[in-house]
Amino acid sequence: MQPTTSLVNSPDVQAQQPTVHVSLSRVGVTNVEKVIRISRDGREELYWAKLECFVDLGPQQKGAHMSRFEETVNDAIGEVILGSSAFRAEQLATRIAELVRERQDAKRAEVTIAARYPEHKPAPVSGIQTQELYTLFGTAVATESGTRRLIGVAAQGMTACPCAQQLVAGAARERLTADGFDDDQIERIFEHVPVATHNQRGLGTLHIGCPEDYDNDIDAAQLLAIVEDSMSSEIYEMMKRSDEGAVVEKAHRRPRFVEDCVREMIKGVLDTLPDLAPGAFVSARQENLETIHQHNVVAERFGLLSELQHELDSGEHAAHHTSTRAWLDGLE
Repeated sequence: MQPTTSLVNSPDVQAQQPTVHVSLSRVGVTNVEKVIRISRDGREELYWAKLECFVDLGPQQKGAHMSRFEETVNDAIGEVILGSSAFRAEQLATRIAELVRERQDAKRAEVTIAARYPEHKPAPVSGIQTQELYTLFGTAVATESGTRRLIGVAAQGMTACPCAQQLVAGAARERLTADGFDDDQIERIFEHVPVATHNQRGLGTLHIGCPEDYDNDIDAAQLLAIVEDSMSSEIYEMMKRSDEGAVVEKAHRRPRFVEDCVREMIKGVLDTLPDLAPGAFVSARQENLETIHQHNVVAERFGLLSELQHELDSGEHAAHHTSTRAWLDGLE
C-alpha cells in the first residue's frame, strides 16, 4: 500500500521560483457563478451574478493560489448574505478586491461583478407591466494607494438609421412632387407620417468610475435611463399593438447613428450627474446589430469627466482619451 502524502508537509508549489522570471499582468479566475444579495432602490434582492478576480504576479512567484480566490469570494459574499445590510455591486467588488489583494499578497487586485436583474415597467400606451432584464456591473481595483471602483449598466434599445431615412425621404419627395404636391404639402406629410428606414437592436453600456475619495452613491436606475434615452426608442418584452406602433413611430422620429447614441450618453451623464468630480471616469459604448448588413457597428468614448467637459465646452478634439485600465491604475 502506498503511503499517504501529508498535506501539512506538502511544499507550497505556487510560492516557488518560476523557470522564467517575468511578472504577469493578471492571473485569476473567471466565470465564477454566485447568487449575491445587492441593495438597490432601498430594498435588498438576490441576483444571479458572474465574477472575475485577478491579481498581478511578481517575477519571483510561480503561481497564484487559485483556491484563495474562491475562498475570498465565498467569505465576502457570506458577509453580505448573512450580514445586517446588503452592499451595492461596486461595494461588494471593492470588498472582494481588497480581501483578494491581502490574501494573495499582491500589489494589485481586480474584481468585476456582472449581475442580471429584472425591472418592471409599463408599456408606453397600454400600460401593461413588462419584465425587462438588465445587467449591473461593479468593478474594483485595489492597490497600495487605495481602491478605485466602477459602476456600470447595460441595456438594449432600438435605433433607426438616419442615412437610409434620408434616402427614402428623397425618393418619396420626388414621387410626391411628380404627383403634384408642392413643398409645403410635402413637409406637412413628412411631419405627420415618419419616413421609413431600417432599424437595429442596440446594446448600450455605460460605466462611471469613482476615485478613491468619492463617497457619493451613483444610482444604477439613473444610468439605465441615460442608456435607454440615448437610443431612438426603448424596447419592451411584451407589447400590445398600440405599444408596437408607438415604439416604431418614436424610433423613426428620433433616428440615430451608433455614434449619436454614445454622444447622447456622454451628454446625459454631464446633465444628470452634475456633482461628479472632474477626476471621475466615464466610458460609453454602443453596439448595433445591423439588419441590412451582416456586420455589427460599434462606437465608444472613454475619458475623464474633465476631458469630456472641456471638449464639449470648446468643441476642440481632445488629443488624450484616458482608458479604463489607465484610470483604474491611477495613470491618468
